[in-house]
Amino acid sequence: MTTFLPTLRQLQYLVALHDHGHFGRAAESCFITQSTLSASLRELETLLGSTLVERSRRVTRFTPLGSRIVTKARQVLRSAEELAEMAEAEREPLTGELRMAVIPTIAPFLLPPLLPRLRAAHPSLKLFLREEPSGAACDGLHRGAVDCALLALPFECGEIAHEVLFEDRLLVASSPGELSGDEVRADEISASRLLLLEDGHCLKDHALAACNRPEMRASAMMLGTSLHTLVQMVDNGLGLTLVPQMAVAAGLLEGTGVEVRPLVSDQANRDIALIWRQGSPREAEFRLLADELKRLR
Repeated sequence: MTTFLPTLRQLQYLVALHDHGHFGRAAESCFITQSTLSASLRELETLLGSTLVERSRRVTRFTPLGSRIVTKARQVLRSAEELAEMAEAEREPLTGELRMAVIPTIAPFLLPPLLPRLRAAHPSLKLFLREEPSGAACDGLHRGAVDCALLALPFECGEIAHEVLFEDRLLVASSPGELSGDEVRADEISASRLLLLEDGHCLKDHALAACNRPEMRASAMMLGTSLHTLVQMVDNGLGLTLVPQMAVAAGLLEGTGVEVRPLVSDQANRDIALIWRQGSPREAEFRLLADELKRLR
């Protein structure tokens, strides 16, 4: 039997170094000094009797054994977090700390009116928010960096459970006079004029699915880093795009001449949902939070 075992903190530092690929950035993410992180990892290597990380001035490279131990370390850390979640689940719901990721096509439009009401209803809830694209939010959820996320479905996010809060329609946004009629058919949208968000945003996939034209995936102009950027491009006559109805209702088009029309498509919508890791001990609390978000919206 092994007499000395790695500590959770050593495993956290090892995973952080693997994620960031740089001692300084890894140490910063762990809120420690670089020397502390380096010394802790050397202690881990001494404990295991093996080199896990090859160090040089320019490159930090994990050995094959180091990479395998990182994979196992993630599992150990996730199991340790589940122990804490089990204890969290036993306390009064919607109190204490809750870490939530929110995607950029939801956060600025849903949260400003909702958060004050949520704080008033649950003053003991300490909600920490991270705004990041869908892919990063899913990755953070499964790594344990966040407890739950506000996401737009459908989106492939691994093994999750979810509760749909509401349906959000997608509208075609264009400069004045570019499109005619009260509605827009998918075949009226020119691939060379379509502006989309860059990869990593689920709205790009939702827009392409709504148009139901696979050839657009290769030819569409994917230029925008945010909905506000896309709207400004549309307002300057550079093309047209699809925008969520919730964003329009929140004032996304204010100060522009951009017009919006419904898109005639069976997939011209997305489901705004609260998601969490499947099998989480806090599932009952997350479902309660979803009900609260529906009520307060």
